[in-house]
Amino acid sequence: MKRKLAYSGMVIVLIFALAFTAYKLMNARNYQLFGNITAHVETNDKVVALTFDDGPTKNTDAILSLLDDYQVKATFFLIGKDIEEQPGEAKKIAEAGHQIGNHTYSHKRMVLKSTAFIKNEIEKTDALIANIGYTKSVVVRPPYGKKLIGFPYYLNKHQRETITWNLEPDTYFTEADEKVKYVQENIQPGSIILMHPMYDSTDNELQAIEGILQAVTKEGYTFVTIDELLTFKNNQ
Repeated sequence: MKRKLAYSGMVIVLIFALAFTAYKLMNARNYQLFGNITAHVETNDKVVALTFDDGPTKNTDAILSLLDDYQVKATFFLIGKDIEEQPGEAKKIAEAGHQIGNHTYSHKRMVLKSTAFIKNEIEKTDALIANIGYTKSVVVRPPYGKKLIGFPYYLNKHQRETITWNLEPDTYFTEADEKVKYVQENIQPGSIILMHPMYDSTDNELQAIEGILQAVTKEGYTFVTIDELLTFKNNQ
């Protein structure tokens, strides 16, 4: 009886250990089982990438206007179904010279999904991005940054890497000034900043973006796209 209880206890501990490991792996910003993943780039050059997730939405014009005011190019990780609904807004991003990334079609967590599902999510969105006339490199970011086995395996098989981030002001703060302060205190050469302005119904996120643009530029940094940032990585 004692032996059975001991075995049962060991099995339970093993299950919890595996679950914990899977959870940590799923949420890791700079580690995965297959292929390359980039959360930031090791470089001495004062370059950073500003990235936006989700959309496009009716907020596109305001975001593009703000970036144009500061002559900054950003990387937009767009959702396939949103591109279908707002192809004109997506086309504006491409025509403005910003980089476009693939944020999957449905924005569902890419965990415990079949290979066929993951393939369709990425390739359908790739096709929609191509349909708006974008012909440059399309980088990929998993929704919520979550991936386990299938997603990085698929990307690695197709010589593409996972792009995450190392600064996420929206996760920790609500007010614009708090977001700006967080980025200013944590910015470093090669950082990738993640923000979510597409569904914001107020001006709060735009104010945060403008504050970050001002503060980071004042610190001597230059904003680049993800593709441009990766060239600094490859030159190390």
